[in-house]
Amino acid sequence: MTTGAAVEGVVAGLGVAVPLGAVGVLLLQEGRRGWAPAAGGATAVAAVDGGYAAVAVLAGSRVAHLLAGHETAVRVVSALLLGAIAVHGLLGLRRTVEPADAPSPGSAARAFARFTLLTLVNPTTVVYFTALIAARGSDTGAGATAFVTGVFLASLAWQHLLAAAGAFAGAKLGPRLRRSTYAAGYGLVAVLALRMALRG
Repeated sequence: MTTGAAVEGVVAGLGVAVPLGAVGVLLLQEGRRGWAPAAGGATAVAAVDGGYAAVAVLAGSRVAHLLAGHETAVRVVSALLLGAIAVHGLLGLRRTVEPADAPSPGSAARAFARFTLLTLVNPTTVVYFTALIAARGSDTGAGATAFVTGVFLASLAWQHLLAAAGAFAGAKLGPRLRRSTYAAGYGLVAVLALRMALRG
């Protein structure tokens, strides 16, 4: 039973991690700043995925009832946070590419904080684990622990693979293409924020 729950967790973790959305694109870009910040961001994404999975199996339907009636407020706050992140990132494009074409070194702690916030308000992650809550209900014990561990480890492995790919490929990108990828990543975040704000 514990093995089955762990396998189910791995599948669930890969299910939310593998589709390449805004967070994945930004994580690939973070590799340009070095392995340490990219790894910090990757760990943050996996930690949030594992946290959401823990809520799903431990709290179950109680979370859904707690949020009932507050969907609009949660959506507006999430949209504002995503919008702020997108604006900050797009404005930062003016200083992203230096004349010498060398990216500024990043901080693992700052990357961890930024990607934690991004993943927390990422609508794809929220919707995925909300559906998981409805599907699984409450759970406790070794099975729950195995499931959450499976989600975390699967997500961690995939996110670190993206971080490594970004660190490897980033050095080969020219300044114009690198600027375009940054704009595309934060543009996706802006689109997500706008869609959340306009959704009735």
